[in-house]
Amino acid sequence: MDGLTKTTNFSRKHGSLDSRLAGIASSLFMKKPVTLADEDDSSANRDARSIVIARSDTPALARSGQGGTLYYKDPNAEGSIAALVAMVYAGQGPVAADPAMLSIIALADRLARTEIPVLINGPTGTGKEVLSTFIHARSDRADKPFIAVNCAAIPETMLEAMLFGHEKGSFTGANAAAEGFFRAADGGTLLLDEIAEMPLSLQAKLLRALQEGEVVPVGATRPVKVDVRIIACANRDLPHEVEQGRFRADLFYRLNVFPISMPALRERPADIAPLAFAMLLRHTPKGERTPWIGDAALDTLRGYAWPGNVRELENVMRRALLLAQGESEIAPHHIVFDMAARPVAQEPATVTPIMDSVVAGVADATPANPAKLSKIVKLSEARAIMDTLESVGGHRANAARALGISERTLRYRLASFREAGIAMGAAR
Repeated sequence: MDGLTKTTNFSRKHGSLDSRLAGIASSLFMKKPVTLADEDDSSANRDARSIVIARSDTPALARSGQGGTLYYKDPNAEGSIAALVAMVYAGQGPVAADPAMLSIIALADRLARTEIPVLINGPTGTGKEVLSTFIHARSDRADKPFIAVNCAAIPETMLEAMLFGHEKGSFTGANAAAEGFFRAADGGTLLLDEIAEMPLSLQAKLLRALQEGEVVPVGATRPVKVDVRIIACANRDLPHEVEQGRFRADLFYRLNVFPISMPALRERPADIAPLAFAMLLRHTPKGERTPWIGDAALDTLRGYAWPGNVRELENVMRRALLLAQGESEIAPHHIVFDMAARPVAQEPATVTPIMDSVVAGVADATPANPAKLSKIVKLSEARAIMDTLESVGGHRANAARALGISERTLRYRLASFREAGIAMGAAR
């Protein structure tokens, strides 16, 4: 466990939690050492990176500097280990508990000690830049620059000059010379995010820079030597892009020395809880108490498909913090998912009574009354569940399977709808 120490009393009094953490912590890494101590351990080094652990009937998180105190009720509960992982690793490196993601982090750590290019593939919002930052931090280049460039965010006409630099007067508006991202990252790491968006003409120049270790600034006649480790990220299928002629095969093979595939969040469900707690810790305003995530709320989070991946989870937890303001625990009604983007042509032609309520809720919603948003989402979820139940003849188990949630979660949702005064059809 890299940088993680535990007092004798912690291991003795919190053995179950300790053993669960051991299987996770062996694959995680942190920037600064942390000490886990029992609340009664007077010998603990209570510095900024100490976390005090205590049993309590009321689970809670309390931050103090970069450490804090964790109160847990059941050592076997998902929330207990998730909160501990979040407190230990939040802000220190990737936060994970799913075996698939732990394997990727362990592999990334091995790759960090090499100089070979790394290609990270995966859907948008899965944490590719976080993993790239981790690789740099664990490399021998950690004390050198880490420069991240989004190839899709820079106009094609400017991308070459931004990457390789330019000489004064080399084009209209070039009133001074600029070194470019490659030279800015000299000695360190250059992240080329969304590399599939790079135009073909520039891909050839990038290939030369990788092969020769030098760049030619726009307007210059002589190459400049650079020492840069390249990490490339893509949310497209690059082999397919090569087949379609949109990405150079020689550049792909140059980058594809050791590819890493980042799974979607729905494919690593054990990561949801620790990431949710980590985001609460990150976004809780200074001086305010971080609420606990209740078991029912965790069930709600696990039952969602997460089309927006980790980025969407962060949005959801920031909303939950707002809606649960002043409360000690986040409940399912505080969980408001992102509304899926869809073409206007796909909007339904008719409006059901439930959707009438949704429209009314939108009309009445104001910034001063954020609870309206929760009501709107609840009505939308009720409509989706009613439609699914109807399609499977009211069979709850089949409906839960079709919705991608547990039958327990479905029962909870149906009960919460009835409590909210939303009429639900018969289900069995």
